[in-house]
Amino acid sequence: MMFFLPRRMRGSYWQTASLAGALISFSLPTIAQTMPAAQSQGTVIYSRSTNLQGQTTTRNGPGAAVEGRMVKAPIANDAERSAITFTDLNLDVHLRTAEQNLAVRAILTVRNDGKAPLRHIPLQLSSSLNWESIRLNGKDVPFQVATLNSDVDHTGQLHEATVTLAQPLAPGAKAELDTVYSGTIRQNAQRLLAIGTPADVANHSDWDTISLDFTGLRGFGEALWYPASSVPVMLGDGAKLFDEMGAQKLRSSGARFRMRLTIEFPNGHAPTVALINGHPVALTVQGGVGEFPGIATAQMPETTLGFEAPSLFVAVREAKMATNTTLWTMAADEPAVPSWTDAVNAVTPFLQGWLGDNPRSELTILDLPNPSDAPFETGSLLATPIRPLPAEQLDGVMAHALTHAWMDSPRAWLSEGVAHFMGTLWLEKTAGRTRALESLEALRPALALAEPASPGVGPGQPLAEAISPIYYRTKATYVFWMLRDLTGDAALSAALRSYNPAADQSQTNGQNPNRRGEFEKLVDHSNTEANLDWFFNDWIDADKGLPDISIAKVFSEPAQGGLTLVGVTLNNAGYATAEVPVTVSTRVTSITQRLLVPARGTVTRRILIQGSPTQVQANDGTVPEIEASVHVMKIQPPAPNPANLPGVPQ
Repeated sequence: MMFFLPRRMRGSYWQTASLAGALISFSLPTIAQTMPAAQSQGTVIYSRSTNLQGQTTTRNGPGAAVEGRMVKAPIANDAERSAITFTDLNLDVHLRTAEQNLAVRAILTVRNDGKAPLRHIPLQLSSSLNWESIRLNGKDVPFQVATLNSDVDHTGQLHEATVTLAQPLAPGAKAELDTVYSGTIRQNAQRLLAIGTPADVANHSDWDTISLDFTGLRGFGEALWYPASSVPVMLGDGAKLFDEMGAQKLRSSGARFRMRLTIEFPNGHAPTVALINGHPVALTVQGGVGEFPGIATAQMPETTLGFEAPSLFVAVREAKMATNTTLWTMAADEPAVPSWTDAVNAVTPFLQGWLGDNPRSELTILDLPNPSDAPFETGSLLATPIRPLPAEQLDGVMAHALTHAWMDSPRAWLSEGVAHFMGTLWLEKTAGRTRALESLEALRPALALAEPASPGVGPGQPLAEAISPIYYRTKATYVFWMLRDLTGDAALSAALRSYNPAADQSQTNGQNPNRRGEFEKLVDHSNTEANLDWFFNDWIDADKGLPDISIAKVFSEPAQGGLTLVGVTLNNAGYATAEVPVTVSTRVTSITQRLLVPARGTVTRRILIQGSPTQVQANDGTVPEIEASVHVMKIQPPAPNPANLPGVPQ
């Protein structure tokens, strides 16, 4: 089988010949709207052929692009890697599933977001892929390829191609690169095995592969199948790997992305579903009859990346429909489908009450090959084994997953925060408030450990630009619980219903994450009770750590009509302002009021209650704190006055 890429050609096509003696030729149309028009006809810069044994060879034609040279040490440094931002990715992807092969032409636009001119442009791929040619601004350029140890790919290594620039790229300037690369992607758990992970666990965690009936490529952090530029990081070195994954997603947010996909498959293995970046794309299938292979094509028109790593899934599955949901399942797992559709039906009315009648997109659930494979989600795609699970567990999964279909936000703290918030609200609805707050408390210690002790110690991660899951998931979930108490269910629901992801993306545009977005404005508009600037300032726009509340003093004195006046003084040793509920209780009743406790400040409130108070509680677990999120002080009843005791002489 041969693939021809014409020299200086800007349109892209693949010509394929069959392996079985008869010739089938597919000439795919130029992608006029995604790649510039062709400038010349027919000069071959390279050809790739596959023999009957599946062995692939590449040869250069006349005037071929300059080959890359392997070097022992990398040319680029971390400052240069961190300065590169991809603003445009235009991919022409060719899969040969029988050979587990991937061949890609990628036209990239990169911008220097560093403070100094760039001497080198580093481009990275999985170590299972090989760079074949690179053109810079329309001209062939030499490049050096080094192998880096980095766990952002499942092999534990990267192939980094470095282009040395004749003229340094100034800060803010852009360059266009036209690249070709190829290789095989097989399931590989080397990075996990290297740190002692049991083989079974490792293999079901790193399941990315190209195969006959299932291709799953999760992108940066799992299988790096498209060009990137990153600082090498290793598993086991704290949270650095996950922070680098988040940093890559944040830097790519707002980038233009388009892709053309061609899939070669043998007879009987025609793909039925393809998903690019979590979105289903229509497949056109030709051939695949008799002894001859077939070809399937799909195309994703220009989109804008949100907080996501580009991903690619292709599979042979059967579609099963549910409310606002499509389940793509293997035949062996069909008996489990009714329980999944029951879960969808159970949680849908609850989500409609909070988020609106209809989701912005459908949820896609893709059945993973092995029942032990670790689930993966991106946007409104949930890739997971479809297997029997308890109804309680499935309902919780669906409450979270379907929320992504409703929200579809380009901002991580909104997408993940609302999904986790809905999950805890569903837990509150089905198991009670105490159980929901216990689920929050289980996550709080990790958040407290990640937060800086003070704003001067470290910048932390403002939610608007958070890259770590502990912030854009855990802290964001707390933020929504606090907003619920500050604004009320109706106002928060109104803001969530009115939220427009497209408007939010156009306002933030991935370039100024500190700019207050669409959702915050909607909350302000829906809330008529109080000004929330202090909340946005301390909890979203900046990271001031967590509050540290304590009950400094409680006093009580009798009032008229059997009432007692209770004075409560709260102290906040933290750097974030917080509004917490304060509850005064007697043996028969209680009363709750909310106190706004300034950062590094103290506040006192006097509360009237019927009867003799027995305890005061500050915070109920909805506001995360450094040490604990519930504070209780017992109140000793005042000693009786002997003068008032019966039988005592006056």
